[in-house]
Amino acid sequence: MILIVGGGALLDLVGYAAAVAHRGLRVVRLPTSVLAQADSGVGVKCGVNLFGKKNFVGAFAPPFAVLNDARFLETLALRDVIAGMSEAVKVALIRDAELFAWLEAHAGELAAGTLEPVGELVRRSAAIHLRHIATSGDPFELGSARPLDFGHWAAHKLESMTHHRLRHGEAVAIGLAIDTTYAELAGVSDAATSAAARELLGRLGLPRWDDALELRVGGRRVVLDGLGEFREHLGGELTITLARRIGEGVEVHAIDESLMDDAIARLRPRA
Repeated sequence: MILIVGGGALLDLVGYAAAVAHRGLRVVRLPTSVLAQADSGVGVKCGVNLFGKKNFVGAFAPPFAVLNDARFLETLALRDVIAGMSEAVKVALIRDAELFAWLEAHAGELAAGTLEPVGELVRRSAAIHLRHIATSGDPFELGSARPLDFGHWAAHKLESMTHHRLRHGEAVAIGLAIDTTYAELAGVSDAATSAAARELLGRLGLPRWDDALELRVGGRRVVLDGLGEFREHLGGELTITLARRIGEGVEVHAIDESLMDDAIARLRPRA
């Protein structure tokens, strides 16, 4: 049995090695970051970046056990505490309106890194992730829908574009801002939903913009290449989860790139 103590990248790396050694070794995870405790550490996947691609190699390898200890979170820089909160915002937006309201009510304490509410965020987010894995009917993602990858098509591309200057959670926050704004422009949701999402991200101290979004080749934003890469990642048709309203997600299979470009442009801070 392998005991892994660390953040999401280490859990993935060692978890992948354990999954392919002797056709799989038992793994116990002790996640040490907000993001890993709230999201990746309780999942069934492990992936490693290769050839400039996010999680190009990996495996489905459910852990034997996961132990979350909030005392690990006391060792983190505030930036890393905040970055991990984006995954809780993600699941709240598409799965749990009550959690979203709780995040709004405690945004000030969370942005300050206060341990007790951060620990509650971790607990509630992890529970939603586990419930999805246990009850969705597709824990090993044999279908094309991966709702818990909401906001991730842009996030994965932004991570590589910035050479990981952006934390994963920070890139996810920007991806959520992009996709909630797009959903409004596409008529999938309303202005109140997208505004509430962007406001909560801002109150938590999460970014909604990065200058890498302005990078273009032939007049086209480079980040939009993430849509094609995400389709390849899914191994089938493009499936993007959007927030129809707070607490409810909807899947779409086509993206209007001109509207997406407009959505991104609206996020650029005004001078």
